[in-house]
Amino acid sequence: MLPAMPSSPPIRRAVISVSDKTGLAEFAHGLAAAGVELFSTGGTRTFLEDQHLAVRDVAEYTGFAEMLDGRVKTLHPKIHGGILARHDRPEDMMALARHGILTFELVVVNLYPFEQTVARPEVTFDEAIENIDIGGPSLLRGAAKNHAFITVVSDASQYRDVLEEIRAGGCTTPELRRSLAQAAFARTAQYDAAIASYLAGQVHSVELFPAALTLPLRRRASLRYGENPHQQAAIYEQPDLVGASLVHARFLSGKELSYNNLLDLDSALAIARSLNGSSAVVIKHNNPCGAATAQALAEAARRAFDGDPVSAFGSVLGFNRVVDAATAEVLAEPDRFIEAIVAPGFAPEAIEILTTRPKWKANVRLLEVGSLETAKPSLEVRQIVGGLLVQQADNQPDPESPWRVATTRQPSDAQYSDLRFAWAIVRHVKSNAIVVAQERALWGVGAGQMSRVDSTQIALRKAGNRARAAVLASDAFFPFPDSVEQAAAAGIAAIIQPGGSRKDDEVIAAANQHGIAMILTGRRHFKH
Repeated sequence: MLPAMPSSPPIRRAVISVSDKTGLAEFAHGLAAAGVELFSTGGTRTFLEDQHLAVRDVAEYTGFAEMLDGRVKTLHPKIHGGILARHDRPEDMMALARHGILTFELVVVNLYPFEQTVARPEVTFDEAIENIDIGGPSLLRGAAKNHAFITVVSDASQYRDVLEEIRAGGCTTPELRRSLAQAAFARTAQYDAAIASYLAGQVHSVELFPAALTLPLRRRASLRYGENPHQQAAIYEQPDLVGASLVHARFLSGKELSYNNLLDLDSALAIARSLNGSSAVVIKHNNPCGAATAQALAEAARRAFDGDPVSAFGSVLGFNRVVDAATAEVLAEPDRFIEAIVAPGFAPEAIEILTTRPKWKANVRLLEVGSLETAKPSLEVRQIVGGLLVQQADNQPDPESPWRVATTRQPSDAQYSDLRFAWAIVRHVKSNAIVVAQERALWGVGAGQMSRVDSTQIALRKAGNRARAAVLASDAFFPFPDSVEQAAAAGIAAIIQPGGSRKDDEVIAAANQHGIAMILTGRRHFKH
């Protein structure tokens, strides 16, 4: 049970210092009309005066001019004393009177745009440092600590609620002040986390996994529900992340995205960006059920759907090229049902086709993420009960220098191309993972089975007759030759796998016996 707060003091004076002036003019006019005296500094004061508002200069009030190029403005006892004084304690109020300090019942601050500054590729270190706000967080923290008496506004979205309560009674309610205080502390915590994260990336001696990990996250949106309708969910963004991502995607059409949509779209984007040439991928339940690379994106889309047409119903798609009209025509064919599509971009003609012709036109989500040739996240974070697991993201291309052909038979050039394609796909499939491919198209997937033999059986069954002369990729070594025997019976011509089993000799011998070429990569790609 939270303690009751003292009666709400009337709001007589406000300190205003904001970097983002959005909505400030209307808010400040409302405060002035309610009889609130405005105090401000620098650019904010100039802005308010340009709005024909009476503003008292903080430097004139404190008797101490701004110094150090504006680094020191509000850091003064006559400001912080007026914010931190407890109005129900006579000794606090006597101390203010003794030093000629006024009370401030409202503090309006938003911070220097540090996150936006460091997100720019060309930002310099000195520029980043100068965008670290000092006075602003101090004002927010002081006002939030004393929220029993002080209303603290840390974001323009809060202006309306605050102004409505002031207009109604000359003050704000304890409930609103407590809520605003929590938001202010959350903002300063996020801000400090962003600074710590940036500086960690600039210090070359810093550990990859520091003793204290800061994650500067902010809520981007609340979702309809989580994995199931009875679960609530939200999506949070990393403000300092540069590059193509769903969080910063441009939403072009369709109904609201769900938690599961976002997971599937993220997988689609990860696979699409890992493929060379015009490529398409079809995702169902966070695994690829079709993928292809071709000369034209439309051809890649058609061949990706051909991988597993039954599973592709109600799927999510990913592309590594701008979706053009020809590709949209393939996607809009009868009997297809698509939930969402993510791509670097969409031609205007493609948007028109996808949002007017198919029967699912009203619901399909189109997400534009821009260039895929940008930085990828270096760390991957997953939650377990009581903590977080953090690892390097497995999103970099594998060097082929350690690859070796372990069998008598050498893969042909065409098979090498297919093996590279299959190896790029299998790392994105839930372990145990097996994929079958040919002519840079995915024909069969075995995902998430407890036995590699079971995954091999599923992938081969999905491929059917298309397994003949195709290639097979495994995300980890074969512990026994049994999966190779199955592959041989289905007509597989070449296999790529990490190797490293105690029975590698037996596995390679089985491949030689059946005339199968086998490449060992020396690198495993489990995806749990």
